[in-house]
Amino acid sequence: MIASQTDKALLFQSLHSPARPLALANAWDVASARVIEAAGAPALATTSAGIAWSQGCPDGESLSPDRVLELIARVVAAVGVPVTADIEGGYGRDAAGVAETVARVLDAGAVGVNIEDGTRPPAELEARLAAARGAAEQAHLPLFLNARTDTYLFGLGDPATRLRDTLDRARRYVDAGADGIFVPGVTDPATIAELAAGISVPLNIMAVPGAPDVAELGALGVARVSLGSGIAQTAYAATRRAAQQLYDTGSYRPLVDAIDFADLNGLFTSTR
Repeated sequence: MIASQTDKALLFQSLHSPARPLALANAWDVASARVIEAAGAPALATTSAGIAWSQGCPDGESLSPDRVLELIARVVAAVGVPVTADIEGGYGRDAAGVAETVARVLDAGAVGVNIEDGTRPPAELEARLAAARGAAEQAHLPLFLNARTDTYLFGLGDPATRLRDTLDRARRYVDAGADGIFVPGVTDPATIAELAAGISVPLNIMAVPGAPDVAELGALGVARVSLGSGIAQTAYAATRRAAQQLYDTGSYRPLVDAIDFADLNGLFTSTR
């Protein structure tokens, strides 16, 4: 099992290239993971927001780590491709707690994690990243440690210096052990190109309406593109649309876009 996990980890690392950016559709349960894998995904990512919503909780580390880790383990077991897990701020009160979480994520079979700074001081994420790297080294596994900075997503700091501040955080996070830098909230091609040029490890951008497509992002230097909670939001939008039409007009028209029952059921009856 360890050798297989190591192979998946090395494969996952190799997929990060601007020549052909790693496009990640984020899953929130076993069903979404199997559907995404069947669509041709070379790797999978989880979405913390989607997981939280599916468990009846808001996003923002409101779901217990035990429940998140149980879901991650189920997703890993359900698919054959490498899985990277969104663990928000690390699900720990301090760096030691984050190290414990990362060790458990690796035990679950995942090969990568996202850890975000949010509104925390950069020094705090540095300590968490260093602890995560230490946990991976202790497990003798090449974890892909993706450090997310929310300077653009949350509009932190002075807009005039945001690019410089983001690049400074990126350098600090790489020095602390990050293998990649995730900068959600950016859609401007010129800014993305500057980020890619100024960051020494693979750059991850979140795909949202209005952002360049995957090929265009690759041309700008982006090595990884994530949909984040977008697919979960789209799925719940389809649910709301179908329900509203049923109760407002009695129509079942949205159901014409459903996955065929046999096709969907077959994702769970086939052996791996």
